[in-house]
Parts: sequence; structure tokens; C-alpha cells
Amino acid sequence: METNTLLHETNLPPAALAQAMLKQHVADNAETLNNLELERASKVLAALPLERAVEVLDQPEFVAAAEIIGSLPAPTAAALLNAMSADRAADIVRLLPDDTKTLVLSVLDDETRVAIERLLVYPEDTAGSLMTTEFVSVPSTFTVGQTLEHIRSVERTRETVYAIYVLEPHGKRLVQMVSLRRLISADPAAPILSAARDNKPITVTPQTDREEVGRLFRKYDLLAVPVVDHFGHVLGIVTVDDAIDAILEESTEDVQRFGGMEAIDKPYLQMGFGAMIKKRAGWLCALFLSEMLTASAMQSFESELEKAIVLTLFVPLIMSSGGNSGSQATSLLIRALALQELRLRDWWRVAMRELPTGIVLGAILGVIGMVRITLWQHFGLYDYGQYWPLVALTVGVALVGIVTFGSMAGSMLPFILKRLGFDPASASAPFVATLVDVTGLVIYFSVALVILKGTLL
Repeated sequence: METNTLLHETNLPPAALAQAMLKQHVADNAETLNNLELERASKVLAALPLERAVEVLDQPEFVAAAEIIGSLPAPTAAALLNAMSADRAADIVRLLPDDTKTLVLSVLDDETRVAIERLLVYPEDTAGSLMTTEFVSVPSTFTVGQTLEHIRSVERTRETVYAIYVLEPHGKRLVQMVSLRRLISADPAAPILSAARDNKPITVTPQTDREEVGRLFRKYDLLAVPVVDHFGHVLGIVTVDDAIDAILEESTEDVQRFGGMEAIDKPYLQMGFGAMIKKRAGWLCALFLSEMLTASAMQSFESELEKAIVLTLFVPLIMSSGGNSGSQATSLLIRALALQELRLRDWWRVAMRELPTGIVLGAILGVIGMVRITLWQHFGLYDYGQYWPLVALTVGVALVGIVTFGSMAGSMLPFILKRLGFDPASASAPFVATLVDVTGLVIYFSVALVILKGTLL
């Protein structure tokens, strides 16, 4: 059910639309602006009160944030960025053109500029790029009461107060983490460390991949995770909402790559025509060139096709079955590797599992194929010739070999790509299908040469 009533009221004057947006949730405001042209969205955002405009810009779903900030006068853009959370401001600045980025950074206040520049150092898709430097920390000499008082004084400037990080008084190294729940139930006069659990806090480094960060949140049911350097100093924290956004973005990229294209960084309707062609044409051309090998394979068996034209009737069946089997295996393995249910060293176990699986699945399809040929022959739906039992056997045996090969290729390719340092999602279904198509034809006609030799061939 659609809850954003302003999606169909975007023809209002900018000031009127901005006034109406104040009565709605900030997430709906971001959705409304996403549906406007850039120039109009900039005018509406400028008409919002500063506090609400900052809240909208802080929404990761607001996809035009960088374009709007880049279109605003530098002082206006600086005022908005100064009031935003450091991690979100860094995400926006990262997307600005270099000349605009330099200009905007030059007019920011010193504290904001330093925080943003520190975050921009870390590569995208790492914990360092996801973290915020706005977290609650206290020295280990504090009492529970002192900590609660400190939280009251800083809570408006912190990303979250649900996790409090206890640091060494002098070295500032991370000692322990205390949850807000345990803090408010502890004796105010007790030392802060008395409210901490006995286990060592879960931490990540700035270079930790965002998929690993998301896995830790899921495994340990975290609300936030500290990002520490090799000395144990807390550089920032990644909150659960940032982790969820990163997981969704990573999943979207994987799905797009799995479909045989480059990942897009904007909603579908906001992608320019040229950008969309660029994202899709490269992979499509590569797959097309690969499929040319299919034609080459068929040319190699041209004489066999001339002698037994009936074999061509089952080429689409053979090719699709192998590709489907490979795609199934690839889907399972990519997800298992992403969730770290499997390691590279498990490739042999996977191979030993997929080999009998492929044989059984191929046998099932082979039996179905043979039954189909038999029924069509007996009921007069099609005449496969006097050697139809051998044709049926050829299709059945070929399906066993092709489905088995598809399962093995689809399961091993993600391991190979990961070992070479590539994203396993690049082992997309179309890529696996192309590989299996070519090999499937070779298997099919090789089986035909063995079974039909002396009869049709």
C-alpha cells in the first residue's frame, strides 16, 4: 500500500511542497525528492528548514544527495554538510566531481573537514568508509553515574548511545564495550567496567570488507561494532543501520552482476541512456563473443548433422539443461561463499558433493527425455526414424554428462574467481551458461558418435 501521498503532488510550487513535506516522515521526503527532476528537487530542499534538510540528506535512500549538494552554492552546501553526520557527509563528498569537492571542502569548518577527509582515505566497501566518528566513549576510571551524565551531555551529537566504549585513560585504547541496557541497570556508584560483559569486544579494522562487517552483525547480533587500528585505538564505529544499508547495496550489486552486467549505482529510472548502455554493453558483447564458440562447435560436427538431422531437434534442450544446472550450482555456491559457510579449502568437498548430484539430476532429465521421445514415436506425434531407440539413448546419456558438467563447472567457477581475487558474483548465470553451452555441444555430439556409429552416423 502506498503511504507517501505527496508522490502524486509533485506539481506544487517548491515552497508549498516543502511545507507539505514537513508533515511527513523524513524517509517519505527522500522518496518524494527522488521522484523530482534535479533542479526542482534542489529548490524544494532549499525551501526546507535547515534541520529537516539535513535529516533528508542523511537518508541513504536519497540518491540525488551528491548532485544536489554539488549544484548548491558552496556556502550553502557547507552549511548542510557541517550539520550532517560525518559518515553520510563523507559518502556525499566522495561522489562530487574533483573541482566541486575541493571547493566544498575548503569552506567547511575545520572539525567537519578533518572528519570527512579522514573517512575519504578509506576505500569504498570497507569498514573505514562505513564508520562514523560520532560515538560515545569514556575513560575506564569513570563510574556508571558519570557515564550516564556524559551521555546526557553529548547524545545530540552522537550517532548512537546504545553502545558505550570504555577506553584507557591515557593511551585511549579500547578496553571494553558497555551496552546502554546494562548501564542503566547498574549501580550508579559502581565503576563503569563493572557493567561490562566478561567477553572481549568484537572489533574490525578499517580495511575489513563490508560483507564481513555485515556477517559479524548477523552472527553476534550487534547494534554497533568499533573500528580499531593496529594499536587498538577506536577510529569510529559502524552502526547497524549503516551495516544494513551496506548489505542491501552489496546484495543489489551481486544480483546485477549475476545477471551479466556491471553494477549500477542509481535507481533504474535515474540511469541515463548512455550510462545504461555502458553498463550493459561490455558484458553483453563478451557473452556474445563467447557464444560464437557455440557456432564453431556445431561447425565441427557439420558432417554428423547432415547425416542425422534429427539430432538438431534436441540441441536447445541439451544446451538449456546444462546451463540451468550450472546456474543452480553457481547460485548456491556464491551465496555460501558470501555468508562464509564455505572457505576456499572446501572446494574438494563441494566437488565431491556436486559430482553425484549432477549425475542423479542428469539421470532424472535423461529418463524424462527418453520417455518423451518414446511417447512421441509410439503415438505418432513425430517419427524419429527406425533408429529412434538409439536417438533416445543418445539424448539420455548426453543429458547425464552435460548436467554433471554444468553442476561441476557452476560450483567450481566461484572458487576459481575468488582464488584469483575477483568477486564470485562475476561467475554470473549467463557466463556459466555460455561455458556449458559450448562444452554441452561437444559432449552431445561425442556421445552421438559413439552410440549412433554404424547406424545414422
